[in-house]
Amino acid sequence: MALDIGPTPTSAPSTPVGAATSETRLARATLIALALGFVGLFLLLPLGTVFIEAFRKGAGEFLAALGDPETFSAILLTLTVAGIAVPLNLVFGVAAAWAIAKFEFKGKAFLTTLIDLPFSVSPVISGLVFVLLFGANSALGPILQSYGVQILFAVPGLVLATVFVTFPFVARELIPLMQEQGTSDEEAARSLGATGWQTFWHVTLPNIKWGLLYGVLLCNARAMGEFGAVSVVSGHIRGETNTMPLQVEILYNEYNFVAAFAVAALLALLALATLVLKTALELRYSDEIAASRRH
Repeated sequence: MALDIGPTPTSAPSTPVGAATSETRLARATLIALALGFVGLFLLLPLGTVFIEAFRKGAGEFLAALGDPETFSAILLTLTVAGIAVPLNLVFGVAAAWAIAKFEFKGKAFLTTLIDLPFSVSPVISGLVFVLLFGANSALGPILQSYGVQILFAVPGLVLATVFVTFPFVARELIPLMQEQGTSDEEAARSLGATGWQTFWHVTLPNIKWGLLYGVLLCNARAMGEFGAVSVVSGHIRGETNTMPLQVEILYNEYNFVAAFAVAALLALLALATLVLKTALELRYSDEIAASRRH
């Protein structure tokens, strides 16, 4: 005789695999359209306008604007300041991330907070800090000037201001990565007789190389586009202390719109190149993290 075990339970409806939510297609399409519309209105449209205005009178005028002696000097100065500030931040970022992720010491949380300080302080305020430190009425300014060292209204001041506003980028990229990796690899290398430098070069650096390059790219992009802090300490000396963002402001205020947008377009091209490299590194970086987690 067959046993009656009751009605077979039916499974509850489940969300399709790969769907994060259960919204209707109309709701999802609306959200996607809003996101794309926002990006197009506030990002792509202004960026496209910059290039349209830069090439309004042809490529010849665009190249002539970039070849102007003052503009060319601003381009070289921007590359020089970034070329000095980014390596300094690279060294600081690696050292800070190594100390925070690999060691326990008093004041660790305070150091982490200080690294985030430039994110919360206005760049203009950071520029004013250097004016107070190295200005003519400060304690250090006259002493340095007596030895022929000029900080404000010179390249050293631009570098200091740029380093201040950009130094969190490398450190903030490396700290969570190095904390996630832990210290087991370094301890194994030291137990096998490796020195501190050998451990860093052959163990730590290969594990953080993509994150390090990613942080350097972000740092470089911010260094080349910094305006506020650099504007305060530069003195706006034509052909000497004007970086590309400052040169854009001067040309625009003089109603030289073609030249202003030409320099702005060059800055935008540098930003787009950085974005492409950032995306490529991000894809490679995420693949390596996923592979390391699987193993």
